[in-house]
Amino acid sequence: MTKGLVIVESPAKAKTIQKYLGKGFTVEASLGHVKDLPKSTLGVDVENDFDTEYVVIPGKEKVVARLKKLALGMDTIYLAPDPDREGEAIAAHLAEELSDDPKGKKKKKKAKKGAEPEPERIRRVTFNEITQRAVREAFEHPRDIDQNLVDAQQARRVLDRLVGYQVSPLLWDKVRRGLSAGRVQTVALRLIVEREREIKAFEKKEYWTIDANLSKPPAFDARFQGKGEEKIEVTNGEDAEKIRAALENADWIVRTVDRKERRRNATPPFTTSKLQQDSSRKLRFSVKRTMMIAQRLYEGVELGEEGLVGLITYMRTDSVRVSNEALAEVREYIKQQYGDQYLPEAPNVYKEKKAAQGAHEAIRPSSAMRHPDQIKQYLKEDEFKVYKLIWQRFVASQITPAVFDQTTVDIDAKSGTETFWFRVTGSVEKFDGFLKVYEESKEGKDEEDEELKHKLPALEPGQKLILKALKPEQHFTEPPPRYNEASLVKELEERGIGRPSTYSAILSTIQERQYVQKLGGKFTPTEIGLVVTDLLVENFPDIFDIQYTARLEEELDEIEEGKETWTHALGDFYKKFEKDLRYASKHMENIKRMEKPTDEKCERCGSPLVIKWGKHGSFYACSSYDKEDPNSCTFTKENPINLPDLDSADVQETTQEEYCENCGRVMVLKRGRFGQFMACTGYPDCKTTRRLDQGKKVPDIPLDEVCPKCGRNMMIRHGRYGEFTTCSGYPECKYVKQNFIGVKCPLCTEGDLVEKRARKGNTFYGCGNYPKCKFTSAHKPIPEKCPSCGSEYLVEKFLKSGPVIACPNKECEYERAVPVEAAAVGGD
Repeated sequence: MTKGLVIVESPAKAKTIQKYLGKGFTVEASLGHVKDLPKSTLGVDVENDFDTEYVVIPGKEKVVARLKKLALGMDTIYLAPDPDREGEAIAAHLAEELSDDPKGKKKKKKAKKGAEPEPERIRRVTFNEITQRAVREAFEHPRDIDQNLVDAQQARRVLDRLVGYQVSPLLWDKVRRGLSAGRVQTVALRLIVEREREIKAFEKKEYWTIDANLSKPPAFDARFQGKGEEKIEVTNGEDAEKIRAALENADWIVRTVDRKERRRNATPPFTTSKLQQDSSRKLRFSVKRTMMIAQRLYEGVELGEEGLVGLITYMRTDSVRVSNEALAEVREYIKQQYGDQYLPEAPNVYKEKKAAQGAHEAIRPSSAMRHPDQIKQYLKEDEFKVYKLIWQRFVASQITPAVFDQTTVDIDAKSGTETFWFRVTGSVEKFDGFLKVYEESKEGKDEEDEELKHKLPALEPGQKLILKALKPEQHFTEPPPRYNEASLVKELEERGIGRPSTYSAILSTIQERQYVQKLGGKFTPTEIGLVVTDLLVENFPDIFDIQYTARLEEELDEIEEGKETWTHALGDFYKKFEKDLRYASKHMENIKRMEKPTDEKCERCGSPLVIKWGKHGSFYACSSYDKEDPNSCTFTKENPINLPDLDSADVQETTQEEYCENCGRVMVLKRGRFGQFMACTGYPDCKTTRRLDQGKKVPDIPLDEVCPKCGRNMMIRHGRYGEFTTCSGYPECKYVKQNFIGVKCPLCTEGDLVEKRARKGNTFYGCGNYPKCKFTSAHKPIPEKCPSCGSEYLVEKFLKSGPVIACPNKECEYERAVPVEAAAVGGD
């Protein structure tokens, strides 16, 4: 007899769990959430204690009906979505729908506590890893739905709904339809915008370093620190030259030698954000890609005869805790593979963050004994890379520290009465420890990397040294770098914005809304991103404040812990939000009607130009334009706003290697029918491409050529299908220069044939008298009669065997090869 119905989110997870539970259980997937707030209305009654209206998600009716049907004959229903707030909310909604008590279906939030009239029939099970041991243990200890977790998730959902549904319409009215405002995404966008402005406002400062190449031997470099024991900064070339000149005949003597042993401890196993950061830096995977791969590894992968196996623990966590069983196993592995010297006396224990969810574990392999190379044949390339990263980090976290011998040498250069102070620090690895398995990635080089570069000879105080060369070098301070995916996730985590389950969605949303673009892997705000950020921050100073957003995340944690009620937290939020909303409705600037004065003059009539806003962004327009007067000046031109693009972005950021956000391979420059683009070197396995002009305005190019219709100058413009030449008087004059091929139309005999480009990008040939004459040809016509059937023209075709001249008449089989010389000329 069937023991029970088990419901999880995904079919992959269902398949793995079914294997562990056996035939006595039926495991089905809900395919994610089954209920949500309605799309067409707010779904939250702010006047009635934030009463919520949850409905079955459109398209999920059949899923719910199937689950209800299966539940009818079951003794027990086990709800096994993921072990986090979102998973608990899914379980609560499933319990409402599957409960026999009709009261459980009420939409009121309070009714949820009564949604389980038969507590022994609908039960909640959770596990941090999908292994036989963990799954069976979970089913031996089922529990009730944790209402605190459900409330915390509901509070987040309602917060996001209130902001999204009440602020977005303001943006539609004031800026452009289709824009969205999000409680957390706007704060993330704000960080990017503020960093961009910080870079723009940054003033470079000159400074100099002076390195002395000294020989004992072997030779090494020491850096100037100051005079005597006082540190001095060299800020210009004149001072650097004075010091260099004074050092030419100096006596070089070792002042002090400080030797000490430095220990470098292992890093904790991965949390979600640390996995995303390391995967971005080491594998060049986007955050979204990393989480998709980790999800597959968690839900289960086929390992030959072993069948489906969940390879890692749950991947959305901010905890570094590790179970005792996993610690015992990894310590046994370390002892077997690396020896006693790599095994600490007691397990390494890492300090938890204040907000970390204690019930969760760090991201680790479900078994440390499952070495990446043993299962490589069963994994896709990207799955293997992510699993190897997780495995290495976990094993390394339980290995002894690496040990370095660090030597710091202070050197005196005595010149007359002056003593110049130089210093060099070198490190030598004495014991590799955890570095034998894994080394954490970093943003750029640090002092530790510099120390490892210096290989110092044996030096003693009072020892004389010989100067081989002095190397003064000019430098300039650099602005803070733009955020990439790894550094933005790190910043969000450090500021307490968002939680493990939200980072991927935040980064995806701000890109999909075109608020930011990526150049050289770095985030830069678009014009619409700048406008939206300024409007929201100015009009909602409380809601989109960085510290307030972080405080809200802490309140959600307190709701989860049962320290605060979700309705009370929402009430405090809504007081601030309602006040800001009223202010914004009255005072938010209407960008659509904006006419910002400028110092520029109209090229046509000499009137001042103003900046206006259109559906594609800001542009210059003549101030004398009058909608009611058809004779008024209609001059417009693009506004080359001060944003980074392919031409003006920092050379360092655009010339560095770019990596595919989907598979991590190098992207290369290629040329297609629409011009140059970046493509993944993993083609055809990976087909990722990126247009070079994505998010970039290409300026129009004025020409000396005159328009034959109105006499104004022609200009080269750039459209979605490439360059085209048109009159600068558009839209008053709509003349577009055609690309004539020098052949008369064979249909009307009056028009000339023109090379054109279709919407799909393919080239075709048509009559210049269109729409009067609708002649078209997919192949280039040639003014030559067919010797076989008498057709007025032939066409040039490019076949796999080579180019041919053929008759367009389908019933005629005339065809001849194109001579090599002609083909070469045609190809050029």
